Amino acid sequence: MPAKPKILVLPQPGLYAELFSDAADAQLHSLGDVTRNPESRNWDSAELASKIGEYDIIMTGWGTPRFTDEVLAAAPNLKLIAHTAGSIKHMLPPPVFARGIAVTHAAGAIAPAVAELTILLILLSLRQVHKLDAMLKRGEPWDTVKNAVVGREIAGQRVGVVGAGYTGRQVIRLLQGLGAEVWVYDPYLDMERAAALGVRHSALDDIFAQCPIVTLQAPPTKETYRMVGAKQLALLQDGAVFVNTARSHLVDEEALLAELRKGRFQAALDVFDQEPLPEDSPFRTLDNVVITPHVAGHSAQARRRQGQEMVNEIARFLSGEPLHYPVTVEMLEIMA
Repeated sequence: MPAKPKILVLPQPGLYAELFSDAADAQLHSLGDVTRNPESRNWDSAELASKIGEYDIIMTGWGTPRFTDEVLAAAPNLKLIAHTAGSIKHMLPPPVFARGIAVTHAAGAIAPAVAELTILLILLSLRQVHKLDAMLKRGEPWDTVKNAVVGREIAGQRVGVVGAGYTGRQVIRLLQGLGAEVWVYDPYLDMERAAALGVRHSALDDIFAQCPIVTLQAPPTKETYRMVGAKQLALLQDGAVFVNTARSHLVDEEALLAELRKGRFQAALDVFDQEPLPEDSPFRTLDNVVITPHVAGHSAQARRRQGQEMVNEIARFLSGEPLHYPVTVEMLEIMA
């Protein structure tokens, strides 16, 4: 690695401004000779291949094209890819790792934002704030609205968390701070680590049957595809709260709609099979569903953490320290 490594930053100017504070920008420039994408669009793979040749470190982000064989062949000096977003699986083929290129990502920086929205959606559903708001805005009498709903608290309730990765662990921490009893299903979580987290290690069906609140935080993999289907949804208790701020890949959407139409439980959904959600989607009309447009990870603070963490990772890499958020080829299978 040269004394002044060449760093190529791919996020376009608007996103760059969201990701990097003045301090992070100054730190990045102190680490190497930085070149930024000057265009208000993402490059395609051919453009990237034409520009990547001299660079030692690449900072990637949302919209970065796949590192094709042509891109890799054009990048003989590449030693580190620092991804300012979460999942990187669709961008990196296995030859990246075979080349010995180090990879890091900012999923851990996004997790707190996703976790906060998850908790917000749980609390909103327990108190049915969306229903009270809609009734008042329709002009219904104050006392009618006031007596329409008896909300529930989260303290002392069993909450099932499906997935204990970066986001799942953040959700667990917040739930425990609110006094909830947390059950977790995660096939990669052993009993010892569950005990360290202070959670009950549970089977998936047990969580759906025994927990009045269930939230999904698992990644989309072959193993998790439609892991929640008609069987699990039928196990949910009447009055339960079901939250998905992970991926729609995890849920049989038709089975979910069928159960929601029965009005047995509340749902709060940030992710859907088809995005943008069609205007005629039944999810838009069900009054026992709160919907948001895949924004769980979007916060000003998350963006700044994403940029700062990747600058920190570059600094660690250049000083010979271990990366805090390394990505391995084995991780791609369980990555969102």
